[in-house]
Amino acid sequence: MNTIGPFGKVKQHIPKELRYSMRDFMNEFPTDSACLEYLKEQRYPGGVTQCKTCGVERKHHRVGNRTAYACDHCGRHIYPLAGTIFHKSATPLRLWFYAAYLMGSTRCGISAKQIQRETGVTYKTAWRMFKQIRSLLGEPDTKLQKTIEIDETYIGGKRKSGTGRPMRGDKTKIPVVGIVERGGKVVAKVVPSLTGADLHGLVKKHVEPGSTVYSDEFQSYALIGKLTGDGGERLGYKHDTVKHGQDEYVRGDVHTNSVEGFWALVKNGIRGVYHQVSPEYLQTYLDEYAFRYNHRFEGNRQFKRILERVSESAS
Repeated sequence: MNTIGPFGKVKQHIPKELRYSMRDFMNEFPTDSACLEYLKEQRYPGGVTQCKTCGVERKHHRVGNRTAYACDHCGRHIYPLAGTIFHKSATPLRLWFYAAYLMGSTRCGISAKQIQRETGVTYKTAWRMFKQIRSLLGEPDTKLQKTIEIDETYIGGKRKSGTGRPMRGDKTKIPVVGIVERGGKVVAKVVPSLTGADLHGLVKKHVEPGSTVYSDEFQSYALIGKLTGDGGERLGYKHDTVKHGQDEYVRGDVHTNSVEGFWALVKNGIRGVYHQVSPEYLQTYLDEYAFRYNHRFEGNRQFKRILERVSESAS
């Protein structure tokens, strides 16, 4: 059970039954066959599925050492790896699973170079595995509610001098916005700009009407409390701010510590693990961090969530 600490920070308590150690992984997935059987059970529980030849549900059994299962009645094959990120890969399935385990069990991320060292594959293969697994981590559109924090920041590049926001036209730094439900999930998005139109659109898309929204004093947030829906109806957001420019960071329940903590995790991870991220792939990196944040109370079973995404992506 989770408890709320100072400033709304959730203290994480992971039940013993949700912990998943390296020993658990080794015991559950000792061979490629065990990995294949796990995927088969996810996609075709009990080996039963509709046979396209028979036209009815049939039991299927493994065909020798192949990654195929045959209908018990007519022999038509099904392939659990078809349509997944493992399809037609020459890399052993257990190494794919291990790479997914590593990506799910770390807090700040893991690089393709580290996957190469851990699995013994080439860097090219490790990068492909890393990219394919990360492509599964995008969260579905989420509606956050109750108490919400929103904050914008920039990722990438290096400011030459001075403080404050990058100058207009500076394409080395990419604007991103994070929206956190206290004690709940986060939505992190790359945005074209930090204008009121872009930020208001994100709020209306991802925050339930009537929620309380806390932000800093950035001018683009000023009208959140007056936002209306497509029909002109007031959405009823309650909006309050902390004035960072006046060294105010907490005023009772009004603060943005949760979302700023998420950005600290992202920036420290990118700086310490990935070193730099190209604009082309930045959203997928944000998806990776948001995935781990949103499933942070599930322990290392985040790995099992990744395997679920493998099957879902093939459906």
